[in-house]
Amino acid sequence: MQRRGARNAGGRIRLVMAAFALLFAAIGGRLVQLGLAGNERPAYAFRGVANARPQILDRNGVLLATDLPSASVYAEPRYVPDVDETVEKLVAIFPDLDARQLHQRLKSDAAFAWLKRQVTPAQKQALWNAGLPAIGLRPEKRRIYPNGPLAAHVLGAVDLDNIGISGIEKWIDGQGLQELNLAGMAGDARKLEPVALTIDVRVQHALADETLKAMARFKAKAGAGLLLDVDNGEVLALASFPDFDPNVPIDALKPERLNRISAGAFEMGSTFKALTTAMALDSGQFTLKSVIDARKPLQFGRQMIHDYRGKYRMLTIPEVFIYSSNISTARIAMTLGGEAQRAYLTRFGLMSRLRTELPESAAPILPRSWSDVTTATVSFGHGIAVTPLQASMGIAALVNGGRLITPTFIKGAPVAGRVVGSGLVSPATADAMRYLLRYNAEVGSARNGAVAGYLVGGKTGTAEKVVNGRYVEDLVMTSFMAVVPADKPRYLLLTILDEPKGLPETYGFRTSGWNAVPLGGAILRRVLPMLGLQPQSLGTGVAYRDGKEIDAAGDL
Repeated sequence: MQRRGARNAGGRIRLVMAAFALLFAAIGGRLVQLGLAGNERPAYAFRGVANARPQILDRNGVLLATDLPSASVYAEPRYVPDVDETVEKLVAIFPDLDARQLHQRLKSDAAFAWLKRQVTPAQKQALWNAGLPAIGLRPEKRRIYPNGPLAAHVLGAVDLDNIGISGIEKWIDGQGLQELNLAGMAGDARKLEPVALTIDVRVQHALADETLKAMARFKAKAGAGLLLDVDNGEVLALASFPDFDPNVPIDALKPERLNRISAGAFEMGSTFKALTTAMALDSGQFTLKSVIDARKPLQFGRQMIHDYRGKYRMLTIPEVFIYSSNISTARIAMTLGGEAQRAYLTRFGLMSRLRTELPESAAPILPRSWSDVTTATVSFGHGIAVTPLQASMGIAALVNGGRLITPTFIKGAPVAGRVVGSGLVSPATADAMRYLLRYNAEVGSARNGAVAGYLVGGKTGTAEKVVNGRYVEDLVMTSFMAVVPADKPRYLLLTILDEPKGLPETYGFRTSGWNAVPLGGAILRRVLPMLGLQPQSLGTGVAYRDGKEIDAAGDL
């Protein structure tokens, strides 16, 4: 009997041991399964958790964007013991939550639900004090822009998950940041190299401030501006209004807040005459002493090309430029031909989309066919629409020795890789264009942009706007392309006002010389000292070439 009892006891022990073995095998199997899964977590656990981003600095190290620690509130609805009490306490802490919607979410059998993203420290503490079961806080990162709307169209914005949705923020993601975040390698922004922009906050503020004041004064619908280094293509300032505050990212993608400098295509008006004039001089068929017939309008069927306050006589090339003669400029283009015109505009990057670090870029709007009338109107900036940024790039190439340089917003971006064309104009043509731009600022349509002690040169543009397929005389977009110093340009300034109104002090005129030009002068007076450009000792002549006075015929 003892042996039989011993055998039974031994069997029970073996049975218990087998059961434990099966239990531990199951646990071990689960551990192996979890181990093979690596860091995989339930799908809801990190859904929407904000990723780390690098700081963004201006060219002088001023902070433009950074991450700050934050927290978001989540719930595990299936474990909420008292929905009514929980809703009451949550709404007391977060008054903007909708009690009815909150009640519905917490009554569900869901495993996870976000309740409130990126709460304040005070709200976080209040939630801790409330001690609500199944309600938790997850640490996150909140993107902060300490300068508010300043340079908003360059910086762009991020969504609640700290993912870039526009501007440089979106570009940063495209450089591999999202891959790092997904791999868990970018959790700490302090380990990420800051992104230094070409933007100078001081210049940016001056440009934005003066543009807003001009918009208010001339009751303009919108305004924009750009300051570009013509030697390396770096953008020191870019503003477009209406703008937005990147701290409120929902506004970033509203159509009326588009970046008019890079994401809008516009007819740039008479600023295009600088390119047509350069084409004429480069062709060898025209010189500064050439005379063009502007005695009567050009007629193409029912379409007539007039001059605004024209002289209606024979004009020299410098006179064509300073009086901004549509008739003469059209005659020049037609003499050279539409094929040569298209080829010239292509060389200057105006026939295809310009790509920079800013994701927002518009393609040019080109004529469907290139007839004689197209050649004529394109010569003075009508019938073709480009972004102001690419127009600025083209004009910069006229005065920097003929190098077409893709603009950049990243400080230190190598110039060599961005030079898309060299020798686009002859040295003689570049020299003549600098002279003409200065001449126009002395005695022509750009004279209201004068800045004491500085050689400012420039070309104006006033383009009638197209509404429902037709030009409307009363609605114009005005622009001013300025270069400084005119004898050896370093910077190009572009100013734009959309639908400015005439004022008593402008005698009712709303053309560029009365609004966009003085705006340019006001900006230059503020920013040139910041940029370290010293005033020059100027002579008494009307224009200069390499510091020497030139007469109206272009002779030294």
